[in-house]
Amino acid sequence: MLVIEYKIKAKLHQYKAIDEAIRTAQFVRNKCLRYWMDAPKDAKINRFALNNYSTKLREEFSFVKQLNSMAVQASAERGWAAISRFYENCKNHQPGKKGFPRFQKDNRSVEYKTSGWSLHKTKRRISITDKKGIGELKLLGKWDIHTYPVKSIKRVRLVRRADGYYCQFVLDTEVKEQLESTGNLIGLDVGLEYFYTDSNGHTEENPRFLRKAEQAIKYAQRRIYKKEKGKNGRRKARKRFAKKHLRVTRQRNEHAKRLARCVIKSNDLVAYEDLSVRNMVKNHCLAKSISDAGWRQFRQWLEYFASKFERVTVTVNPQYTSQKCSGCGTIVKKSLSTRTHNCKCGCQLNRDENAAINILNLALQARGGHPRRNAVGVGVTTLVGETLLEQTLTLSTEYPAL
Repeated sequence: MLVIEYKIKAKLHQYKAIDEAIRTAQFVRNKCLRYWMDAPKDAKINRFALNNYSTKLREEFSFVKQLNSMAVQASAERGWAAISRFYENCKNHQPGKKGFPRFQKDNRSVEYKTSGWSLHKTKRRISITDKKGIGELKLLGKWDIHTYPVKSIKRVRLVRRADGYYCQFVLDTEVKEQLESTGNLIGLDVGLEYFYTDSNGHTEENPRFLRKAEQAIKYAQRRIYKKEKGKNGRRKARKRFAKKHLRVTRQRNEHAKRLARCVIKSNDLVAYEDLSVRNMVKNHCLAKSISDAGWRQFRQWLEYFASKFERVTVTVNPQYTSQKCSGCGTIVKKSLSTRTHNCKCGCQLNRDENAAINILNLALQARGGHPRRNAVGVGVTTLVGETLLEQTLTLSTEYPAL
């Protein structure tokens, strides 16, 4: 599964038509959620029931009928994705909140399936053929979609961001590449002082993109409240503020992708901790720094490139990886401020390097002491094997800097 993204160049009335299509998609999703909530207990509400209900919405509301029928169906599937995720969390006894479906108020995309759009013969323009009045859109970007047949395009998505509108093509194609074996094994310990420290002692600097841009972001936010509500000045100030946050998000994602690609291509086996970032950010003293580091994005890209290049990724339990001595296995208690590991056996290492060695040892134990070629690894999930709808919601695919 691959997502190719182009920026859209269009006229003002076309942008307004895209916004109307996005609002309609949000309306259909929310109506499907309300239909599920209000249904009797003995009623069986599933994906097909929501699809049938979306057809009734087309008959009841004229603005819904103007949207392509498959786009309406895709919006209903988004509602069912939220419901099925809630059911799955309850079934698996997920700790904490189960993710009860909520109504959406900030939807930024509308999705078409195999109809409602047509590519120009040059494949540099796309026409949206429903009755919303979007029309022909010019595609700007470096991706060459000519190398893929039109039949492999399973979904087309129009996305609104702070700096403009984008068109995404979801392609049903294999994203795999065979690499020669390097014979290298590595363990990674992520942190805040350094982005990660590997079992060879190498450290990667933590870029801290949000911290560096924080002063400019706060200034842009203050400028919003100095403008009068409802005026163009306030709208432009909000747009400038959103662009600064979008830039930080893209920097963080590109940094994680670049590092993950290099790590995977250089090693046959990569081991890392199975961290629960959701629980870690509950520490209000470190929440901003943990979020700024982007550990979750780094892990997602590691798993993606492991599947693409047919490498092995292994997750291990992070318990005692920092306290345990990598030389003799003795537990050496140390506080978070202690950055050096000293053991009675004579082992003296940086705290993070010691943890990275322990992570690698645990991964080798889980795999029987030697690496075996496996695109998925032990105890991890890859995004390539997910359904089209899950790809829609996560967008964990390889694309250039936006």
